[in-house]
Amino acid sequence: MRGIRSVWLAVVMGGWGLASMGCGEEAELPPALDCRLAQAVSSPDWVTCQLKEMTLEEKVGQLFMTYAYGQSVSDTDPAMVEGNRTDHGLDTAEQLVERYHLGGIIYFSWAGNLKEPAQIAGLSNGLQEIALRQERPIPLLIATDQEHGVVVRITEPATQFPGNMALGATRSTDDAHQAAVITARELRAMGINQNFGPVVDVNSNPLNPVIGVRSFGVDPAQVSAFAQAQVRGLQEGGTAAAVKHFPGHGDTEVDSHYGLPIINRNREQLAAADLPPFAAAISAGVDAIMSAHIVLPALDNSGLPATLSPAIMTDLLRGELGFQGVLFTDSLAMQGAKPYGDDSPARVPVEALKAGVDVLLMPSKLGVAYQAVLDAVGTGELSQERIDTSVGRILTLKQKRGVLSQPFVNLTELGRVGSTEHLAAASAIAGRSITLVKNDAHVLPLKPEVRKVLVTGWGDSPTSTLTEALTQHGLSVQRLETGAAPAPAKREEATALAAQADLILVLTHRVWTSQAQQDLVRALQGTQKPLVAISVREPYDAAYLPEVATQVATYGYRPVSMQALAKVLVGTAPPAGRLPVAIPHAGQTSTLLYPTGHGLDYSP
Repeated sequence: MRGIRSVWLAVVMGGWGLASMGCGEEAELPPALDCRLAQAVSSPDWVTCQLKEMTLEEKVGQLFMTYAYGQSVSDTDPAMVEGNRTDHGLDTAEQLVERYHLGGIIYFSWAGNLKEPAQIAGLSNGLQEIALRQERPIPLLIATDQEHGVVVRITEPATQFPGNMALGATRSTDDAHQAAVITARELRAMGINQNFGPVVDVNSNPLNPVIGVRSFGVDPAQVSAFAQAQVRGLQEGGTAAAVKHFPGHGDTEVDSHYGLPIINRNREQLAAADLPPFAAAISAGVDAIMSAHIVLPALDNSGLPATLSPAIMTDLLRGELGFQGVLFTDSLAMQGAKPYGDDSPARVPVEALKAGVDVLLMPSKLGVAYQAVLDAVGTGELSQERIDTSVGRILTLKQKRGVLSQPFVNLTELGRVGSTEHLAAASAIAGRSITLVKNDAHVLPLKPEVRKVLVTGWGDSPTSTLTEALTQHGLSVQRLETGAAPAPAKREEATALAAQADLILVLTHRVWTSQAQQDLVRALQGTQKPLVAISVREPYDAAYLPEVATQVATYGYRPVSMQALAKVLVGTAPPAGRLPVAIPHAGQTSTLLYPTGHGLDYSP
């Protein structure tokens, strides 16, 4: 790797010869453009010179970002070992980058990429080394989805912040900005230069199966302010931000991973509710936007998802909103991105580019998709100019975020990942998010006479973390995790344990999807012991448990939120959070149980 780094340093310092630069004297250049003066990657003419000399195959490769298996560039995909064909038909990251001249790689734990910070940094360096030893050495965008909360790819020891709805509950854009800066610095220390976040969808549908707590809230103005804070924080921290999912996934009851949602809002409603956060992010200088696989008949009556719609991707986003950055598709392996059935792997990438997209994320069959784009240029369905426009945007992003000048990770910077300072910041922010929704029985904060506590309900990790935290506060705690759909035997076991406790803490998780969870809470209510219901995801659980006198919302179940919850329960920290969404009565939309901004404190 030292040799590759030395060559790249020479490039950055302007020592790249004309042959390597690829912009020779014979190129037809505007009179004012001399590529001999654009040898350094920081040159304003570098991108133009690259476009003059890149082959079509190299350009098309820049349009693709996909996953690669393993902890290193030479790890073999087990599917290949077992004799099965993977989506892209190659078994190592090295082969992928070399074969397809990839513009980017995205990391996932399920792909075996994310074990611990030093390994991640080593993988990033290895990928960049492969990219830089190609005939045209262009570093990769290396991405992940580090949203925090329910969608987080890199867990401890990396700093874990509460998710977007928890940030919204703090009502502090300063908190959102600080979380983004720290996240970006830690990602960059591991070689990740592109984060797919923040989510800026306005969660206007309480039954939304895919957004929910990934949203900052229901108020477009608040979501816009938080979007700007996080965009600026991520990019100040050195990582490109990509807001998602344009033009807004907040009013769906279908998950586009498994189906194709249809949003029947008119243009005025979309302009008032869904588009403002994207416009705000654009005004904040966001590097990238990710499309949504959703149908919006008011904007395009073709029945195609927004990802494939020129009216949405180009006319609305580029034209009306003025976005000039990089436009990513959401994963093309999702069901919502397959409107053409068996023909989708070849047709969707071409149609997405025709619609105005720049980067094709995770096509279901990379080789098929890559060849389809090449063929479309050959037939004239896609012009060379159209390809150059997208590649130019991608190279400009890499230049602007320092990916070209600093592709490698300095391993001495790994100490910032999960540093004491960062962990303290996350703990403080989580503490300001916990929301006391209802305290009619005045159970909270816990009274001195409460010594024996039962922690039960959803989630092995959250019940364990809360049990440990309360034990550290001097309480005697029994724990029984009951799962997402507690069986009658579990309910009976829980009620038996409740008889021995002074107080019951029951963790709920989207109870509107689980009658069994509701039955558990009511069985515990029947023991006549003081009961606190704690929603550890969306706060809408409160509407389905109206008889419970004490209710708390945490908006997340990661340890950072459970530890903050424990402090609020025992009274060493106040319940400072306020609902960033309105909670309607169960099964209704017109009447509210709790309005946006609701939240109690411990004042008499």
